[in-house]
Amino acid sequence: MKTFTTLVLSLFLIGCTGDTSSRETLTVFTNVNVIPMDSEQVLMDQTVIIDGDRIVDVVPSSEITVPASAMVIDGTDKYLMPGLAEMHGHVPPTNPGPNAPEYFNKEYVESTLFLYVSAGITTVRGMLGYEGQLSLKDSVNSGVHIGPNLYLAGPSFNGNSISSPEEARERVVKQHKEGWDLLKIHPGVSLEEYDAMVEAADEVGITFGGHVPADVGVIHAIESGQITIDHVDGYVSFLSPFEDQEKGEKLDEVIRLTKKHNVWIVPTMALWETIIGAADYETMRTYDELKYIPKGVKQNYFDFAENPQTGYAIGDPAEQAQLRSRILGEMNKAGVKILMGTDAPQLFSVPGFSIHRELPLMKAAGMSNYEILLSGTKNVGEYFAEKDQFGTVAEGQRADLILLSDNPLEDLSVIKDHDGVMVQGKWYPREMIDQKLKEIEAYYAE
Repeated sequence: MKTFTTLVLSLFLIGCTGDTSSRETLTVFTNVNVIPMDSEQVLMDQTVIIDGDRIVDVVPSSEITVPASAMVIDGTDKYLMPGLAEMHGHVPPTNPGPNAPEYFNKEYVESTLFLYVSAGITTVRGMLGYEGQLSLKDSVNSGVHIGPNLYLAGPSFNGNSISSPEEARERVVKQHKEGWDLLKIHPGVSLEEYDAMVEAADEVGITFGGHVPADVGVIHAIESGQITIDHVDGYVSFLSPFEDQEKGEKLDEVIRLTKKHNVWIVPTMALWETIIGAADYETMRTYDELKYIPKGVKQNYFDFAENPQTGYAIGDPAEQAQLRSRILGEMNKAGVKILMGTDAPQLFSVPGFSIHRELPLMKAAGMSNYEILLSGTKNVGEYFAEKDQFGTVAEGQRADLILLSDNPLEDLSVIKDHDGVMVQGKWYPREMIDQKLKEIEAYYAE
């Protein structure tokens, strides 16, 4: 049996003095069943060692001795998996301006960040940036706020924000210089403006994703290198004019093209059923998690449910929902890259909690539990591979983890009742999370 101290020091000898007295206490999950997500397997009775924000080793518990100085988290009969991601999420503005609703305040920002973490969301790709919002990355990384790892798109490219190809180019250069992680596309962009944006993005080296503007179309967006097509609405618009066999042929054609150009899909199934009028609004009004959001936000949800109006509905809502499910299912079968996302905090999609409204619809589209979990873990790590290493439970990976009482490969619902979440090596036990949720509920109940 090798000792814990010898094992850990062997990983740090290069570039170190050998003096470990100044290093923070190591965190160790003992006797835990690991779901590494590098394949569909469970590693039984493991010890997972975390130093700072990194996993430094995963070893059988029988091969290691843990010293008293380590912070130990007992994982006996529990399961440890990578943290999940919200790949189309939103964070409220930090500087909302004088005309913003009253609830756009620092408490809303802080509670939103925490809600993601409380549900096991350890990474968020924010898909609508606001002025000054990039500072939130430092706030989270330094521990000022409890929140997920943030990757943020800049203010969107849409019919109101740009009015010429020249403005599109200038906006790309500006956002790249400011340090945004990607560009966000909304409807309303003309084909000429879109192409100018694409050309400038390629020149400066920044990716772009989001909606598919009507003038652009999904085929052109795919061929132009749009990194993600979110919500699947671009595919629905493309396929809707076709009937029966021809629709199936066109679906196969666009899936092949999607895969050829390495385009990622963020389906946001639950939200889109709400938007197109295919959801059960009465049931949604009773969602327990609505107690964690401002009354003004909740009222906006209820107002929409009273009079749902959207430009995204095409034909019968139920038929469109079936088509969306078919598209996701066929994409998954074909090996298209899928990323977990819900568009929280849009309609009835409370940050973090909305993932658990999404999972059943991914399952209904034919995805297995493992495939669904991949979309929120390993796939996300591959998407962000140039920025960091995370998404699996393995040496060198960022320590973003969820501790569970049972195996999510068998039952996805166990994620909702986790025993704790780790973000960048910081451990938030269930008791602490529940207490903070009570405080958020009380704040918004006033």
